[in-house]
Amino acid sequence: MSKQFIPMDKQPDLNKKHSFILENPTLSEETVPMDVLFVGAGPAGLAGAIKLAQLVKDDEKLKDIEIGVLEKAESLGGHTLSGAVINPVAFKELFPDLKESDFPFKEKVKGEAVYMLTPKGKLRLPTPPTMKNHGNYASSLCEVVRWMGEKAEDLGVNVFTSFPADSLLIKDGAVIGTRTTPTGLNKDGSPGSQHVEGTDVTAKVTVLTEGTRGPLAQSYLKWAKLESSSPQIYALGVKEVWKIKKPLDKVIHTLGWPLGDTFGGSWIYPMGDNKISLGLVAGLDYKKADLDVHYELQKLKEHPLFKELLEGGELLEWGAKTIPEGGYHSLPKKLSGDGILLSGDCAGFVNVPALKGIHYAMTGGIKAAEAIYNNLKEEASLGLYDKSVQESFIYKDLKKVRSFRQAFKGGFWLGTIKAALLTITGGAFPRVKPHTKEDSEEPKTFEFNAQKNIGLKKVDAVFQSANKTRDDIPPHLNAEDEISEELAKFYEHLCPAGVYEVVDGKLKINAPNCIDCKATDVLGPRWQPREGGAGPSYTLM
Repeated sequence: MSKQFIPMDKQPDLNKKHSFILENPTLSEETVPMDVLFVGAGPAGLAGAIKLAQLVKDDEKLKDIEIGVLEKAESLGGHTLSGAVINPVAFKELFPDLKESDFPFKEKVKGEAVYMLTPKGKLRLPTPPTMKNHGNYASSLCEVVRWMGEKAEDLGVNVFTSFPADSLLIKDGAVIGTRTTPTGLNKDGSPGSQHVEGTDVTAKVTVLTEGTRGPLAQSYLKWAKLESSSPQIYALGVKEVWKIKKPLDKVIHTLGWPLGDTFGGSWIYPMGDNKISLGLVAGLDYKKADLDVHYELQKLKEHPLFKELLEGGELLEWGAKTIPEGGYHSLPKKLSGDGILLSGDCAGFVNVPALKGIHYAMTGGIKAAEAIYNNLKEEASLGLYDKSVQESFIYKDLKKVRSFRQAFKGGFWLGTIKAALLTITGGAFPRVKPHTKEDSEEPKTFEFNAQKNIGLKKVDAVFQSANKTRDDIPPHLNAEDEISEELAKFYEHLCPAGVYEVVDGKLKINAPNCIDCKATDVLGPRWQPREGGAGPSYTLM
């Protein structure tokens, strides 16, 4: 029988080596005061900032408030790899005077196909209702974020790029802002010649929109005891953008091979100008320690369905990201606190069977802005944000599919049957209990079968992300001191960017390779923000 292990047994506590919560701190003399601060310039944060700026524009009392957005990438969209299918509903709400043709979308979805793959063949399946994309648009998310950032700046929003939020500032139980990450540190953490201390950015309301697996959101929910009894669970997606010989005329999703009994699947999305986004997603509750999502994607590209499409094409960009999949059951007990709101992926606004999160994130940002406006204007409780989200389609949609991801906890094939029944009955049957374990609590087997590493090597993949991290940056990935060779091999397979490798039987961490996917933050070494501008630099529009 194969030896099993629990990843959590060797996972450091979130705040063991870095404190993301600073209670009653002494603020720096060069504190930057904002009235409202959004942490993260993704769809949720930018939608919230835009909506709030629109609301206060003609308000005599509030028109001069300062709205800030912190973004860790060097430029807007720099950490957002292209490729998405977007429901335009939130764009229509945010920009009612614009036509759909004015939005930063590539093309309307013309058709779709879902396939069950075998190693050499495919079986076309009926498209499940949750995966139908009539009225949706294929888009470059990088382009969407840049476009939204320009709209925010036109409204007077202060967008600060290259400023990661390092810690939450809390005074007498209320969140009063954030401290940004210092820059210019040597590899040993000592100040270098270009060293600049972190900046304290204060605000009456701080909105965490820091994306998937946000450390500030994790820390705050734990500190405030607002975590769900069903912990958030995650998947890892690895994706590439290609230029191909002829345009793709439909959205494609696949199930089955090469993931076997692991939850997940692949996609191919058109992106205009003969570009496509393709990728593979796998649930991080997978069983075998040698699963490597990056190399499974490389294997998938050899399948006839992919190979024919990519023949004569050119790889343009590569990246990876974790995705929150717990859904309705994993939403925090509250999305609001004293001086703080949470929205987007860090709150878990993702509909797994529909493969959608962007319009939920944007709508959450809009609801946050409305709650903040009423709070500043009439001293209304920020808790009204919870009520507003609960009454929106965010909660309604997530509740309908509340058991979908949990149905696959017993395996992919049994889960497929359960998921079909749940779809037919609107989530009523079969009864699936909410999960109680984090991904890191799920046992894995030490099975390391010989793999033929085909296609794009991890070191070359990192090059395709235009990673701009300097080689002498301080470590930002915190592992336990004593790591067995077997566990080191597990981390090596888990990370798509070659950050972890086994050298002479010991774990070596190549921190500059990191592209901030945060996969090991789920199952192993903890992630913390690096200095501003580090990490990938995506540019494709």
